[in-house]
Amino acid sequence: MAVNGSRPPVLFGVSVTPDAAAIDEITNLTRIADAAGLDLVAIQDHPYQPGFLDTWTLITHLAARTERIRFFPDVADLALRPPAMLAKAAASLDLLSGGRIELGVGAGAFADAIAGMGGPSRTPAGNVEATQEALQIIKAAWGARPFAILGDHHRIRGYQPGPPPSREIGLWVGAQKPRMLRLIGHLADGWVCPLNIYISPDEVPPLQEVIDEAASDAGRDPNRIRRIYNVLGGIGPETGGQGLNGPVEMWAETLADWATRLRFDTFVFWPTDAPATQFRLFAEEVVPRVRALLDAG
Repeated sequence: MAVNGSRPPVLFGVSVTPDAAAIDEITNLTRIADAAGLDLVAIQDHPYQPGFLDTWTLITHLAARTERIRFFPDVADLALRPPAMLAKAAASLDLLSGGRIELGVGAGAFADAIAGMGGPSRTPAGNVEATQEALQIIKAAWGARPFAILGDHHRIRGYQPGPPPSREIGLWVGAQKPRMLRLIGHLADGWVCPLNIYISPDEVPPLQEVIDEAASDAGRDPNRIRRIYNVLGGIGPETGGQGLNGPVEMWAETLADWATRLRFDTFVFWPTDAPATQFRLFAEEVVPRVRALLDAG
């Protein structure tokens, strides 16, 4: 379907792994991304992994050691994070960091691990229902009015929200199945697409169509929904292999193509090796070329 209206500006970010054995490295990588002028740092959320730090606590640590870059969980596990508390945490950290928080959420990808940590066991349909309730709760919790939402999965009996965030936080949802994609079109501010090794570029257009149609059905402008692609690969002379691998020029041309043809407006780079070097190449050589190609196009 055709969509009209202005699209949001293209953003560029990087992913760091919340490895408890690499705290100094994570901090250094985030400072590199901050100094290089990138827009976002994304951190995966798998709290049942024994070697991983808690993502939200790590974001707080990194926000205190950077100046301008924004952060988002990629994506926060709603099965283990009650939505009203998650909204409160996001609003609080937004205020404490000077408006540098976005919120990516998802239903939770590993059911057995979630249940093993005390989370609920839900059917696929139950995950969609619970996520819909959670999105409604989070949005209401960023407002100023008391509210109650009595759902099948979340029951907020009477909550006076506050303090509100300093600005409108992006509420982005990680998903790939039709029912969840329709939910994004109805309620969310953005789609966090899984890694390019899980959802290939050729698979993207029909998924975008689902979001667009749902947004239009809900009376929303599809172009106001962010489209975020997690891109795994390496920048350098080697080509082929897993993910996107090749020289700077190939990366720039590919991302510019994905921005125009596939309508992604945010790219999060997951380097397969040498992240400090890769972050600098991405920020200093790939990103300016992508922007120049988009401006020229």
